[in-house]
Amino acid sequence: MSEYPVVVVGAGPVGLAAAAQLRERDLEPLVLERGAQAGAAVAEWNHVRLFSSWSELVDPAAGRLLEPAGWVRPDGSGYPTGREWAESYLQPLADVLGERVRFGAEVVGVARRGRDRVVDSGRDAEPFSVHIRRVDGSEERIFARAVIDASGTWAGPNPLGGEGLPAIGEAAAADRITYRVPDLADAATRARYAGRHIVVAGSGHSALTALVALSGPAQQDPSTRISWVLRRGGLGNTFGGGDADQLPARGALGRRARAAVEEGLITVLTGFRTESVERDVAGRLTLVSAAGQRLEDVDRIVSLTGFRPQLAWLSEIRLELDPTLQAPVQLAPLVDPNVHSCGTVRPHGAKELAHPERDFYLAGMKSYGRAPTFLARTGYEQVRSIAAELAGDHEAAARVELILAETGVCGGAGLFDEQGSGASGCCGPAAVREELTLSAPPAHRN
Repeated sequence: MSEYPVVVVGAGPVGLAAAAQLRERDLEPLVLERGAQAGAAVAEWNHVRLFSSWSELVDPAAGRLLEPAGWVRPDGSGYPTGREWAESYLQPLADVLGERVRFGAEVVGVARRGRDRVVDSGRDAEPFSVHIRRVDGSEERIFARAVIDASGTWAGPNPLGGEGLPAIGEAAAADRITYRVPDLADAATRARYAGRHIVVAGSGHSALTALVALSGPAQQDPSTRISWVLRRGGLGNTFGGGDADQLPARGALGRRARAAVEEGLITVLTGFRTESVERDVAGRLTLVSAAGQRLEDVDRIVSLTGFRPQLAWLSEIRLELDPTLQAPVQLAPLVDPNVHSCGTVRPHGAKELAHPERDFYLAGMKSYGRAPTFLARTGYEQVRSIAAELAGDHEAAARVELILAETGVCGGAGLFDEQGSGASGCCGPAAVREELTLSAPPAHRN
């Protein structure tokens, strides 16, 4: 297989880090990105500031690759926006990798050459066949010795509906719903929200980011109303660990959101699982919950209920995924939000990310399936381990070194759905582990 490259899907933070790690191992990467630039998904939330500092956002191998080219490392204590992360790190990294990164190349399918997923005979002896569609509609097939899918989950936001499926009427109201944190620095966007009744759905860092941003127009214009709908039965530890959070910016985000609620800028509705969205003749919306609650006269909905992996184009690959989280089966118990919530995810690498399909790996946010709160450093450690495994350095692949940042909150998400569950205490001393945040769109993150 040595004549073939290792194909990396996605030129985001983890995909480009994978390419740098592979280069350091004398393996030839080929990064395929459907967007027009490095960090194309990051560009869609470029206005959001990460809550991981620069010291946590640069992959070690990427830094070693960049510095001889004259790259100046940003001050490690700063917190970049998505735009700054892309412009000051991701794009320079793609530039240094040069022709090893192809833009406008969407991977639409992966298989073994000459084999569908049913065929056993000679399977491991064949390279991967990666099918690509370019922006002009033309198609191409590339052979690969291994594939690292770091395409993320940004293209798969969860719906507003409380069943994991779109609520009845959700599609018909699409012009009034966004599944991203709105950029209120843009005058036209701000005008769409000022003086309106806005519903924010979701309980993660993206939702907190949106609430803090929207509280600005609410302070300036009292006619701006913000309703925050939560599926869980109580606020619990929704605001995070505050001062106990080992990522200070993440703790500050929760404190600011709590303050906006306490100031009366935000009305909270708990136990609200959206079942349908009704629209009147004037275009205003009503959200109806499964329990019959009605939230009326809504102008705009910001639905930030998480993301899910896109798996259809991997139909011919033999994946072994957890039936609940859609994460690799060995990783799923480590990241299950019903159990983990405060940096308790232990270090993991190639072993936990492996599938029955030899030399195929999910990495980055996609490896977490539907589990939230993925930190960039976690992805960097994943691809370091994967690159070592592909290079035959099994000892280095197994030596996973990561210290996760505690959130200051204990209790699995599975407890949060019930009022008075008690799942709101602070964690004890931090264990030796680590986490990466993508603070942005996911302020989930970084």
